[in-house]
Amino acid sequence: RSTTGYVFFLNGSAISWKSKRQPTVATSSTEAEYMALYNATQEAVWLRQLLLDVGCECVGATTIFQDNQGCIALAKNPAYHSRTKHIDLKYHILREKVEDKVIVLEYNPTDEMIADGFTKAL
Repeated sequence: RSTTGYVFFLNGSAISWKSKRQPTVATSSTEAEYMALYNATQEAVWLRQLLLDVGCECVGATTIFQDNQGCIALAKNPAYHSRTKHIDLKYHILREKVEDKVIVLEYNPTDEMIADGFTKAL
């Protein structure tokens, strides 16, 4: 089982973070990253709504940095693939969020990922 980890920043300060073992076993690193990206997307949507509720307008999409290029390609491509048919449908909601420009995915090399500290043993 893989570990999901993410950190959200607002104006340079961490406002939300998580580190948790994934409930299911992934068959590839891309699938594990895709499941983690789903969790981060859920949090991003919730944080955007929270900001709206307190009177702060979210201008533009929320950027999520990802270090797995296969995961980014999977999230940006809405086509059905036989290689991804085993992935639970709930995880594909992030494709809608990318398509609707609620979130933007950007590649960030592994050695620059802040959230990786949440997924590695000390």
